[in-house]
Amino acid sequence: MISTKPTGLPTPRVVVLAAGFSTRMGKSKALARVRGKSLIERTLRVLAPFATAPIIVVVPPRASRLRAELRGHRSTFVANPRRGDGLSSSVRRGLRHARYEAAVLLVPVDLPYLEQREIARLIARWRGARRRVAARRVAAGHIAAQAAAPLILPRRLFPSALGIAGDVGLKALIRQLPAQDIALVKLDSAAFDVDTARDLERARRHARLREPY
Repeated sequence: MISTKPTGLPTPRVVVLAAGFSTRMGKSKALARVRGKSLIERTLRVLAPFATAPIIVVVPPRASRLRAELRGHRSTFVANPRRGDGLSSSVRRGLRHARYEAAVLLVPVDLPYLEQREIARLIARWRGARRRVAARRVAAGHIAAQAAAPLILPRRLFPSALGIAGDVGLKALIRQLPAQDIALVKLDSAAFDVDTARDLERARRHARLREPY
């Protein structure tokens, strides 16, 4: 169990990215249900212990169903009217609403197995050197090419991140950083994401064996 008591330690502002079109899924990924809970609600439940302020949720315009789904959660909705510009547009919207924070923890909404203990490990790694990007390790090769979300972006990089474009998120920015500015953490629970209807069925089959919190 993750403690929800204030620790006095620096904590990144949590930003959940949930404004995508879910084109390959054919319906909203955020509202897709696994064991009776939507992915958006599961995600906020996992992240709630780490949020000292309302979780910023970047959503499509007029996202009434998403808002209803999160009724009762400490969240701030940020509409992204330019989501057609790609993932980067949602990242920028989230950063603008967290511009005075020490860092942001960026989490996509489509990780059905995400575990609190691994998010805690990611945050602990960032606290050890708060000017670094702390990110999930995804592959072999140069360290900057291995970084993926969930990730923690320090405030010193916010101005550069507000200039990103397209559908690659922060990857291009991170690849320009020296190796010493990146801390990678193995997050097995974030390795599987729901992108298609087949992925959703797989998540539902295995949900009884793995709970995300």
